[in-house]
Amino acid sequence: MTWNRRDVLQASMAGLATAWGLSGSRTHAAPQAVITGGRPRELKADVVIIGAGLGGVAAALAALRNRLRVILTEPTDWIGGQLTSQAVPPDEHMHIETHGANKSYREFRERIRDFYRRNYPLTDFEKNNPKLNPGGGSVSRLCHEPRVALAVLQEMLAPSLANGQCTLLLECEPVSADVTGDTINAVTVVSSRTGTHFHLQAPQFIDASELGDLLPLTKTEFVMGAESKADTKELHAAEKAEPLNQQAFTVCFAAEYRPGENHVIDRPAEYNFWSEYVPDLTPPWSGKLLDYSYSYPRTLVPKKLDFDPTLKPTKALNLFVYRQIISAKQFLPGSIFGDVTLVNWPQNDYLLGPLVGVSKEEAAKHVARAKQLSLSLLYWLQTAAPRADGGTGYPELLLRADIMGTEDGLAKYPYIREARRIKALFTITEEHVGRENRALVTNVSPKDAKPFDFQDSVGVGYYHLDLHPSTGGNNYIDTTSLPFQIPLKALVPQRMKNLLAACKNIGTTHLSNGCYRLHPVEWGIGEAAGCLAAYNHLRETTSHQIAETPKLLESFQKVIRGQGVETHWPA
Repeated sequence: MTWNRRDVLQASMAGLATAWGLSGSRTHAAPQAVITGGRPRELKADVVIIGAGLGGVAAALAALRNRLRVILTEPTDWIGGQLTSQAVPPDEHMHIETHGANKSYREFRERIRDFYRRNYPLTDFEKNNPKLNPGGGSVSRLCHEPRVALAVLQEMLAPSLANGQCTLLLECEPVSADVTGDTINAVTVVSSRTGTHFHLQAPQFIDASELGDLLPLTKTEFVMGAESKADTKELHAAEKAEPLNQQAFTVCFAAEYRPGENHVIDRPAEYNFWSEYVPDLTPPWSGKLLDYSYSYPRTLVPKKLDFDPTLKPTKALNLFVYRQIISAKQFLPGSIFGDVTLVNWPQNDYLLGPLVGVSKEEAAKHVARAKQLSLSLLYWLQTAAPRADGGTGYPELLLRADIMGTEDGLAKYPYIREARRIKALFTITEEHVGRENRALVTNVSPKDAKPFDFQDSVGVGYYHLDLHPSTGGNNYIDTTSLPFQIPLKALVPQRMKNLLAACKNIGTTHLSNGCYRLHPVEWGIGEAAGCLAAYNHLRETTSHQIAETPKLLESFQKVIRGQGVETHWPA
C-alpha cells in the first residue's frame, strides 16, 4: 500500500481521536486552497488564527498537536511577537524553571538554550550550564537574542508547515470579516508585500493579534483603556473611565558596546524635543525623560539608575545589564566582539498617544514619533549621557540593526502592553489577582491574602500588576499580585459563538491586564485557546457549552492537563 501525505495526516488524526476516547470523529487533510486566476485567494481550515505572536504561535502548536488544520497569519515577517518582532526578552517569575507555566513553554525555553549550545561557541562551562542565560541580563533567567527565539519557533512549526497541516501567511493583516449574526464565516487578510487578498474560512477563529484587530472587524463587543472604579470596583481603578488612557508602548532597539570605536548616529530630527521633554504625569515624573532618574514604580519617589556598558560596579541598577542579551564572556575568546543590551527602558516609553481608538493615520504618527524617541535616547546615550569616569556620552555604542532585522535598527513592531479587550463571559479584575485588593475583599491582612480559585482554570501565571505610565497622564501603577490562574470564561466573548481571544485581548481590565500580558502567561492563554478549538472540533461542542457545562469543562480540563497544561499552583 502506498501512503501519501493526506493518508498519513488522516491516520494520525484518527489515532488522536482514539486517544481522546472519540469515535467517528471528523478528520481533515491540509488547509484547502481554491485557486482563482492562477493565485490562491480562498483558504479553508479548521481554525484561523490571526496574529502569530506568542499567544498565536502557542495556539497554533496546540491545535496542530491535536491534528487540526491551521491557518496562521502575521503582520510582520517574524513570528513570535513580543519576544521577536518586538524584541523584548522574557519577563518571568522566580519559579519559571520548575513550575508556574505550561510544559510546552518550558520546553520552548530549553530549546532556546539548546540552540545556543548547538550553534554558538560557548565556553565549556556555559555549554554545560543547565541554567544557561546567554545574555546574563538581570530581568530574566533567559535573556537572549530575538532571532534565536524566532529560529526556535520556526523549528517548532516546521513539521506542520512541511506536511501542509499549517499554512503561515506572513506580512498579512486582517481588513474585513464576513459575519452572520453571532458567527464569523470568514476573515479577509491582505498581503502588505504584494497586495494579494486571502479569504480565510473556518468554523472557528482565534484573535491573537497584538491590538485585538479582529474585534472591531467582527463587531465583537470590547473595551479599551481605563475603566472607572464604579465599573470594576477595583482598588486602584480611576474615578472616571477613559478609553484612550492606555499604557505606554515602546519601540525597542539593541546596542553593542565596542570600546575604542565611534558609532554615533545622525542627530534625530526630533532630538531637540525629546531631549527637553518632561512627561506630564500624576504624580509628577522625576524630571526630563532622557535622564538616569525615573519614578520608582512601587512608591513613585524619584530614583536614580545607572548606565555603564563597561560593566564596572555601579551604585544603582545598571541599565545596560538589565536587559543584556549577549554576554561576550560566556563565549569563546574572540568569537563575540562585545556585549549587547536590549533597550526597553522607562526612557523610551512613548506617552503622547495610544494605538487603539484612534485612526490608522494617527496611530502611524505615534509609532513614527516613538521611533524618534528611541533614536533620540540612543543619540543622548552616545553624546550627552553622564559617564562613570566624569565624561559625557558613549560613542562606542553601536546600533545593531542586524539583531532587529530592520534597516532603521529599531524593532519591527512596537512593544505592546495593552490592547482592545473582549467583553468576556467573565472579566478578571484586580480583586482576583491583586494582593492588597484580595485582602480587602476577604477581610484579611495582605500577607494572609489567598488567590482567587477559578474552577474553570485553563492555565496559571505570576507577575505583579505592572502598569507603565499611560497616555492619559497616570504615572506607574505597580502593586503586588498573588499567583493566579487563567479562567476559561475570560477567553470567550459574551456573544460571538466561534471566536476566542488568545493574547492581551482576553477579559481583563486595564489593571489586571498588567499581570496577564507577560510572555509565559500569553503563551498559556494561547495554548488554552488552541486546545479549546481542538476540543470543540473533535467533540462538536462550542466554547460557550464547555464554559457553562460542568461535565464538559471537567473533561476538557482533564485533556489539557494530560497535555502538560498547569491549571493550579502547587498547594
